[in-house]
Amino acid sequence: MNELPVGLDPLLDVEQLRASDRWAIEERGMGGGALMERAAEGLARAVAGAAPSGDVLVVCGGGNNGGDGYAAARLLRGAGRRVVVAWTSDPAKLSGDAAAMRDALEGDAPVAFSVDLLAGGGFEVVVDAMLGTGFSGTPREPVAAAIEAINNSSALVVAADVPSGVDAATGAIAAGAVRADVTVTFHAAMPGLWIAPGKQHAGVVEVVDIGIPEDGNPVVPYVGLIGDDILKTYARRGAASTKFASGHVLVAGGARGLTGAPCLASTAAMRAGAGYVTACVPGSLNNIFEVKLTEVMTAPLADEDGAHSAAGADEVVSRAEARGGALVLGPGIGRTDGALAFARAVAARAQVALVLDADGLNAHAGALELLRERGAPTVLTPHGGELARLLAVSSDDVAAARLDSARAAAAQSGAVVVLKGDDTIVAEPVGRVAISRGGAPALATAGTGDVLSGILGAFLARGMEPFEAAAAAVHVHVLAGQAAARALDGPDGVIASDVIEQLPRQLSAERLQ
Repeated sequence: MNELPVGLDPLLDVEQLRASDRWAIEERGMGGGALMERAAEGLARAVAGAAPSGDVLVVCGGGNNGGDGYAAARLLRGAGRRVVVAWTSDPAKLSGDAAAMRDALEGDAPVAFSVDLLAGGGFEVVVDAMLGTGFSGTPREPVAAAIEAINNSSALVVAADVPSGVDAATGAIAAGAVRADVTVTFHAAMPGLWIAPGKQHAGVVEVVDIGIPEDGNPVVPYVGLIGDDILKTYARRGAASTKFASGHVLVAGGARGLTGAPCLASTAAMRAGAGYVTACVPGSLNNIFEVKLTEVMTAPLADEDGAHSAAGADEVVSRAEARGGALVLGPGIGRTDGALAFARAVAARAQVALVLDADGLNAHAGALELLRERGAPTVLTPHGGELARLLAVSSDDVAAARLDSARAAAAQSGAVVVLKGDDTIVAEPVGRVAISRGGAPALATAGTGDVLSGILGAFLARGMEPFEAAAAAVHVHVLAGQAAARALDGPDGVIASDVIEQLPRQLSAERLQ
C-alpha cells in the first residue's frame, strides 16, 4: 500500500493506536501510566475549557478509557471542582494503569451509575469515559441507559477518546451513542470522529499530544484528513505551457431539460485549470450549448429525442484517443435507455482517465465489476443514493456504513470512489482513504456535484494521480463553497456558479504560500 500523500493528516485505527502505544512503551521506554496521566491532563483541560466552573459528573467504564476518567476526576478535584464519579463497569475489575488511576482517586468513592444522578440537572459538565476506541456494536446495559440519560441532560458533554456508542474506526452507530460537545482524543484522531454518523456525535474534536514521538514510529497510516497542503500537488502553468499541455477535458452529458449540468462541469474544469474543454452533447440541443458556453468547444453527437444514444459513443472515444486528457461522463445525461447505453459504451472503451458522475453512475447500477475491465484510471463520484444503487443496497445501508460502503465500491470497481457528503470520503481499491473536514453548507444546492466532477476532470487532465487528484478536488470544492458563502454573507443564496467563480482564488499559489 502506498503512503499517504502530502496534505493528509494521519488518522489511526484502533490497532494502529495500540501498536503506537506499545512501541512508545517497549522501544522508547515511556511508561503506560505516564501516557495515561498526560491524557487525563488533556481531558481535564478540555473540561475546564468547556465550563470553567460548576459541578462535574465523570462516568467511567472499564479498561483504559475508564482509567482516563478516574485520572481526570482526580485532577479536576485537585483544581477545586466538585466531581462525582460514577461507574458503568465495576472498578474492582480494573487492572494495570487503569486500576492505579482508580486507586489514586481521593475524596468521595465512585458510585454505580444511576439515571437519577442526572435527574436533578445539577451538573455543568458530564465526562463520558465509558466506551473507548476498541468498541463496536451495540452498547449493553448499564451503558445504554447512561447514554440515553446523558443525551437527555442539559449538561455539556466531554467525551474521552470517542463518544460512547460510536465505532471509532468507521463512525458507525449500531444503536444509541453519546452526543458530545467536545471529544478529546489522544496522540491521533480516529476516522470515526470525522465520518457520519459518528461525526455528528463528536462535536469539536481536540487531539492531545501525550508525548508519543513521531520519529521512528513504525505505524504507517493509510487514512488521512484532507488539509490545505494537498493543493501543493497541483501542477501550475508555466511560461512554456500551451492550452493542450494544461490539460484536455471532454465532458459528455446533457439532455433536454438537463443542459445546465454539463455547462457547470465544463466551466468548472476551465476554472480549475484545464486548457481545453470540449462538451460532447446531444446534437439537437447543440445550439443551446453554443449560446451558454463561450470558452468551451462543443461536439454535437447523434441523439434520440434530445438525449444521447449509443450511436454517439464512437465520436467521444475517437476524441479521447486523439487528444488524451480526461473524460467527465454523466452530468445531465438522463436515464433513457439510449443514454444509459451510451454511458456504458463510452466508459468501457475510452482509454483516458474517467470521472463517472450522476446518471453515468446509474448506468452501472449493480454492475460495478464492468469498470474493472477499463485500461485507464477511473474515479466515481456518487452521493449516498447513487452509491446504494451501484452496490444494490439501500440508502440507509450506505448512510449507516459510509466508509465500508465506499471501500466496497472501490474494491468491486477497481476505481477511486468519492462518496460525497459533509464528510466526503475518497477511497482507493488498495486501501488508502482521505476524508474531508467538510464545513461548507453552501454546497447543499443543485449543480455543485457537477462542479466537483469538472474540477476533478481538470486535475486528472493535468496529470495528477487519481487518489491525490480526488482528494485535492474535494478540498478546493469545499474551500470554494466556503468562500462563496462569505462573499454572499451566508450559504443560503449560493448557487453552483458562485462556487465556480471562487475556484481560481482558492487554487492560487499566493493563497497557499
